Order: sequence, then structure tokens, then C-alpha cells
Amino acid sequence: MMSIDPALAAPVNDRPFWTKGLPAAEFVKIQEDRLKQAQASIDRMLAVKGKRDLENTLAPYDEVLTYLDSAAQQSGLMQEVHPDKAFRDAAEGVAQKISAFGTDLSLNRPVYDALASMELTGADADTKFYVEKTLRQFRLSGVDKDEETRKKIKALNDELVLIGQEFARNIREDKDKVIAENVGELDGLPQDFIDAHKPGPDGKITLTIDYPDSIPVLTYAKSEALRKRMFFAYQNRAYPQNMAVLDKMAARRFELANLLGFKTWADYVTADKMIKTSTNASEFISKIVAASKERGQKEAQELLARKRKDDPTATQINRWETAYYSELLKREKYSFDGQKVRPYFQYQKVKQGVLDVSAKLFGVTFKRVTDAPVWDQQVECWEMFEGGKLIGRFYLDMHPREGKYNHAAQFGVRNGVEGKQIPEATLVCNLPGADPNDPGLMEYDDVVTFFHEFGHLLHTLFAGHRKWIGVSGIQTEWDFVEAPSQMLEEWTRDAKTLQTFAKHYKTGEPIPAEFVEQQNRANEFGKGLQVSTQMVYARLSLSIYDRSPSEVDTDKLVKKTYSDISPIPYVEGTHMQTSFGHLDGYSAIYYTYMWSLVIAKDMFSKFDKKNLLDPAVAMRYRKAVLEPGGSKPAEQLVEDFLGRKPGFEAYQAWLNSDATARK
Repeated sequence: MMSIDPALAAPVNDRPFWTKGLPAAEFVKIQEDRLKQAQASIDRMLAVKGKRDLENTLAPYDEVLTYLDSAAQQSGLMQEVHPDKAFRDAAEGVAQKISAFGTDLSLNRPVYDALASMELTGADADTKFYVEKTLRQFRLSGVDKDEETRKKIKALNDELVLIGQEFARNIREDKDKVIAENVGELDGLPQDFIDAHKPGPDGKITLTIDYPDSIPVLTYAKSEALRKRMFFAYQNRAYPQNMAVLDKMAARRFELANLLGFKTWADYVTADKMIKTSTNASEFISKIVAASKERGQKEAQELLARKRKDDPTATQINRWETAYYSELLKREKYSFDGQKVRPYFQYQKVKQGVLDVSAKLFGVTFKRVTDAPVWDQQVECWEMFEGGKLIGRFYLDMHPREGKYNHAAQFGVRNGVEGKQIPEATLVCNLPGADPNDPGLMEYDDVVTFFHEFGHLLHTLFAGHRKWIGVSGIQTEWDFVEAPSQMLEEWTRDAKTLQTFAKHYKTGEPIPAEFVEQQNRANEFGKGLQVSTQMVYARLSLSIYDRSPSEVDTDKLVKKTYSDISPIPYVEGTHMQTSFGHLDGYSAIYYTYMWSLVIAKDMFSKFDKKNLLDPAVAMRYRKAVLEPGGSKPAEQLVEDFLGRKPGFEAYQAWLNSDATARK
């Protein structure tokens, strides 16, 4: 009979994963114990004599993944968010052991042979797909190579874990500051921002390079000198440390790809994606660049024309000026000022709005667990219910603090398995609202980010009820992963949706529909530039990994990529690649954001734009796309929802549209 440690298995395992006051040593022991339990499951699986079937082979293998999943996700989360550096370091250390265990498993030929020899007659579709996908992944990992090659593969994988951790740590721990010489340099910034940034005894004001400071400065500060200082500080995070780290990462991945029988890392990493090959990825990037080029160039010229009103001698727009002059153009061309919507986006109300909108669309309810153990006093624990049944739990770690991950992402805690354990996940962002004396007014882009990341979280929770952990949660092809989160962004452009929660923090009045329409029209400006920037990232990501490392000078490559794709010139003296964290996790496949957006626009075409809060289509989408998790190919999920193969038309229409206002 299948046996799972009761600490991991439901119905017992419906408790929060965290323990109040958990010491680092105890956390490490919990994860190491999981590795021991995983090894015991492997041993039991390999000890089977005679005919192999689902019960004696796949079930214990799935147990192994259950232990590894919790250990890896929880250590990965803690190394990014725990407030104590010693704890983060301990989490990094145990994460290395977990990754090494996973590498060993991926190269374990007896395990592969056992799975390959199972009798699958009568197995359901989920199970057959799970086994097929698992065997393919074993082969991609190099399990069928000779023993000497497998040893080299393992050594490279173990080294790459250390390199990736160093790369992320250098970004996370870069807490550079930007100094405003006086209050006058804050001219143009929102009053609540100025109120929250008091001068020191010398009259100077210290700013961080985290989003709550950097984005407003780059968008609103009239002082070009301040914007330029902020831009350079932000673009040079983890420089120069990560230059050598990135070079080493690319070199080791190239070696690994060669050992696995691929010409480049890009060829290897695209082999199990929707796009299939690095050549297809390159062609897709070129297609998007061509489709957006004319619009981007026109927008750059509009920015330059606006700048010439201030400086008639100007010959180019600089990267630290794009957000600022875009904002001015939106005010003048569309009578829209981004600051006038900020009072409607108070963090606490936006948070409740995200929950309420999701509840209405997807037929669930959310309840905060006020006494749940958390790792920092800022963190909130919430639970998701359907029909009174607990079906998921999540944590909101939403504000900046020293040493914390400084971007925005959803981190898994544990994937769910129906009847055994509920799914848990964490949203990690860096939004305003932590200071009780600050109203916590968000930029509109912050609201979009919140919805986007919550889209990932909902995907994790709804997909966490499969019978096998190997197909549970977000385990679709990687280039589909962003589609559900990008689609949820659409609700931030709908006036009726926004009016349910976007209420003035002083008067309580809902955001006027005309504000939303103006905002949508104004935000159409810059779409071409935004797409070109995304394609710079995508092309850079691919180009670092689609050739020999001997051909890669990342500074030259960044400069060339900007020159080839973006109408806004590259800025000498910046090194954005050192803080481009996706060069580790996503490696060569940053194209996936735009690939997923093409799919998201297509799926969104099925919704009623006049009544986006109607749950009918949303529930069908939940059942067809979110709940299956990784139990089907992504293209099949999309076909199940659309009733046809995905297409490019909806994306093309969006790219060429001049307004998305809904009437």
C-alpha cells in the first residue's frame, strides 16, 4: 500500500506550513528529514520484485516528488523572504542539498527503468500523460547517458545551483541609495511621497532603489538629475559582482547542454516547451519586433517632440526620460494625469478588491487567518474556500524590507494533491502601504502587478487538486505559465470592475468611469515601446544562451540588442544584465512572456467585455485551463477553452488598437 508521512498527507495536512518562532536549525532539519523520507520511498520503489504497476511503482515515485516539492519550495521561499540573514543563508544551504537530491533522482537509471516498465493498461489520461512527461524529462536530464557522463552532469547541475543563488543574492542584497540634495529635487512627485520622505539634518533626502521609490521618481520627478541618478543606480544593481557570475552561469550551462547532446543551452531549454526549438523562439521574437517596430518608432518620436518643448536642442530621448515624458504626454494629449488616480488605489482597498473580484469570478470565498504563524509581522495568511470546504491557503508578503526579494512574484509553498494535502503559495511584492502613517497609495502599474501575480496564485491553488503531485499545480509548459496571470490583468482596465474597490481614500467615492476611460486611452501610448523593451529582454535572454560563451560579451550584447530593437538608445555605463534575475530562472526563454500574452489575448476574446464580472465564462475557463494543472499539454488546455487552436489575431488587434476603453 502507498504510504505518505502524516506530516505531509491530508486530511491532517491542512495546517499552515510555517511554525511560529521556527529556528533556522529546525527548519533545515525538517527539509533534511523530507529528503530521508524521499529516499525511503525510492528504496521501497526499487525493492519491488516482479510486475510493476501504478500502486507499487508510480505511487511511491509520486511520494518522492511530494517530499521534494515541499522541501524545495519552502527553502526557496525562505532564502528570499526571511527577515534574518542567517536564516536565509541556512535556507540557501539546505536548498543546495535538495537540488542535489533532485539531480541525483533525475539521473537515477534504475528509477527510470522502473517507471518505463510499468503496466499502464487501464490507466486514466492524467496518469498516462504524467508517465509520458516524466520519462521524457528523465531523458532530457541525461538519465540514458553513460555513468561517467552522468557524473559530469550532476557536478554541473550542483555548481549551477550555487551560481544561481549567488546571482540572486547579489541582486537581493544590493540596497544602494539615491540622495536627493533637497526637497526641491522632489518637485513633481506626489505629495504623499514627499510627506513620507523627510529630509535629514543636512536637508538631504535618502531614497531607496526599490519600486515604491524608484518608479515614482522616474515617472514624476521634474529634476532630470534626480531621475538620472535613480536610473543609473537601478540599472547597475549587483554590478560589478554579477558580471563574472553571469559569465560563469552561461559557460556552465553551455557545457551541460553539450553533455546532454544539444548544441547550445537555448536548444536544450526549449526542447520541452510549446515553442519546441530555439530557432522557433528566435523567429517568434523577430515576428513580434517586426509587428511592433513602426508603432514604437512613432511613439519615440512623439516623446522627443514633447522633450523639445522643454529643450529645443534635444536630439534624442534618454531611457531615464521615457516614463517622465510619457506621463507628460498622457496629461497633455489625453488630459490624463497618473497622479489623479493614485488616491483611488489605496493598498488595503486594492487588496480587498483583488480578493473580491477573484471570489466573484471563480466561485470561492477568502478568509484571513489572523492567528496563523508567519515569518514576519507584515505577512498575512489567507484561506480559500469553496462550498465551505478549505481548498487552498496563501500568504501575502507585500511590502519592502531589508534583505527581501525586491521584485514581484508568486512563490509556491507546496503543491496540492487531492485527498492528501491542500495547495499553499505565497505572493511576494514590494508595494507601498506598510507604514501606518502612510495611506499606501499605489501606482496604477502596481495594481496591474497585484492582479498579475494573483493570477499565478489562483492557478497554483485551482490546479492543486489533481490525483498526482507530478501533474498538480503550475506544471504546464513554461511558455504557457504567464498566460493566466496576464489575462487577469484585463480586469484592471474595466471601469465596472475598478469601481468595486478603487475608492478615494479620503472621500470613499469610486473612481469615475471617465478617469478609467482616459487612463485606458492614455495607456495605449507607449504600447509599442513597451513591446520593444520586452523583446530586448527576450532577445538578450536567448542570445546569451544560443551560442558558445566564447562569443558572448554581455555588455556588447546588451548594447547591440538595444540598438537593433529599441528606438530608445542604450545608455553607456549601465549594466542591466547584472540585475536581470530571469537570466537565471528563465535563462534563454524570456520570450515566454510575450508568447503567453499572445495566448492570453486570445483566451480573453471569449469574455463579455461589457460584463467582465459575469462568472459564467470565468468558471468555464477555471475548469478548462486552471484546474487541469500539468495534466495535459498546454495547447490542449487552450483548445479546450477556445474550441479551436490558439491564434495570433487577437494579439495583433490589441497591438494595433488605439484605445481599450470599454463602454
